[in-house]
Amino acid sequence: MQIKSAHEVEAKVVEMEGASGTTMRLLIGPGDGAPNFNMRLFEIAPGGHTPLHSHPWEHEVYVLSGQGAVRTPAAEKAVSGTDCVFIPPGEQHQFANTGRQPLRFLCLVPRDSG
Repeated sequence: MQIKSAHEVEAKVVEMEGASGTTMRLLIGPGDGAPNFNMRLFEIAPGGHTPLHSHPWEHEVYVLSGQGAVRTPAAEKAVSGTDCVFIPPGEQHQFANTGRQPLRFLCLVPRDSG
C-alpha cells in the first residue's frame, strides 16, 4: 500500500496546443507500481481550459471543486463538485473553468494511454 499527499506531487503545466491555465499531477501511475490505471489531478484556473481533443481510450472524471463545463462538438454541460463524468473512447471533449475559483478534478485513464 502507498499513501501520499497530492501536494507532494509536482504540478506540470499542460502544454498541449489549445490548453490554457491548466496543470496536471500524476498522483498514481507506473512509478507507483499501478498495473492498470493512472490517476491524475487536474486544476484549471478561472477562464482556463483543456484543449478540445479526442483519443482512443475512455476516461472517468470526478469533479472535486469549482465550476466548469464539459464541451463536445454537440453539447456543453455544466459541472461542479461531486459530479462524475464518463468520456467514451473517441469522443471529442474539453473541460473549461467557468467559475471564479480553480476547477479541480480527478481523471482516471488506462495506464498505457499516453
